[in-house]
Amino acid sequence: MQFIDIKAIHQKSSSQIDAAVAKVFEHGLYINGPEVYELEATLGEFLGGTNPLDCVAVASGTMALEVALRALGIGSGDEVITTPFTWISTAETIALVGAKPVFADIEADTYNIDPKEVEKRITAKTKAIIAVNLFGQMADYSALEAIAEKHGLKIIEDAAQSFGAEQNGRKSGTIGAVSCTSFFPAKPLGAYGDGGAVFTADTQLGEALRAVTNHGCKERESHYILGTNGRCDSLQAAIIKAKFANFRDEEITLRQQVGARYSEALKDHLTVPVIHPGNTHIYAQYTIRPRDRNSLGEALKAADIPSAVYYRKPLHLQAVFADLPCAKKTFPETDKAAKEVISLPFHPYLSESEQDQIIATVIAHEKA
Repeated sequence: MQFIDIKAIHQKSSSQIDAAVAKVFEHGLYINGPEVYELEATLGEFLGGTNPLDCVAVASGTMALEVALRALGIGSGDEVITTPFTWISTAETIALVGAKPVFADIEADTYNIDPKEVEKRITAKTKAIIAVNLFGQMADYSALEAIAEKHGLKIIEDAAQSFGAEQNGRKSGTIGAVSCTSFFPAKPLGAYGDGGAVFTADTQLGEALRAVTNHGCKERESHYILGTNGRCDSLQAAIIKAKFANFRDEEITLRQQVGARYSEALKDHLTVPVIHPGNTHIYAQYTIRPRDRNSLGEALKAADIPSAVYYRKPLHLQAVFADLPCAKKTFPETDKAAKEVISLPFHPYLSESEQDQIIATVIAHEKA
């Protein structure tokens, strides 16, 4: 059994992927090939419908965040509020552009950033909020948008784990000034290497995002903004686009069905993912709180079932951020989640027999 069966996901689109990759080899445009622009158009239309979003494909989810911050003009002397319960990319990109990460605690039930805690951290230096849609469910954007409007802040949606999810009819990827996602292979829509994308409804900002990604230039050797090499290559774009149709037409629904089946079976035995009203969940990870994480991990291992623990050492405890004033603060919900959560095997093609084996092992442990 695989924790995430990337091979099973590949098999569903293998013929389309092979044809798409062969086409890249034929034309030889490995950088800025037609597949990049086709992917951008496809994803922009998926999110925006009749009003497609401006999509810029980039080299990784980390690069998507850095490009977004640079395009928004965030840098030295600025502060950006984000969560400490996430992968380091979210905060390290803030520091990389010269700004200061400021951490705000999470909600106990969704593990997403708590808007009430965000408002407590706002200062005259605050320029933006990066909200992470952790494990596959969107953060409380109605509350965050109200706070951002009140204080004149930009919202950056970190949709690396939530592409395919929705909130009150709005798709993940459409929130804030800029939305960023990742196509890391284990993500709901994964490449076969690194890849990512940024999305915006602001045409002028879209031009800045594209320029930052391409060394800060609109025309060759004419650089008007400090940029970087953040491009998505043609091969990865071809693979993502080839996989996208099956993701859109089948895998989003299957992921929700597997998650719902897990939750129905386990809800009376431990804490399963809580889905807030108006939200859908894409389950980048299926994350639970058992009575004892370590012993459950051992029980799963004894049954040859893989598991994973995400963010056991939150960002405020990482040595690289030890000098930040916010690192000295307490984050009780983050610290509690870091000690208690564990994730079960999850992918859209997890068979019912595999699910049943996992469910039975977890229930037996919780009853013991």
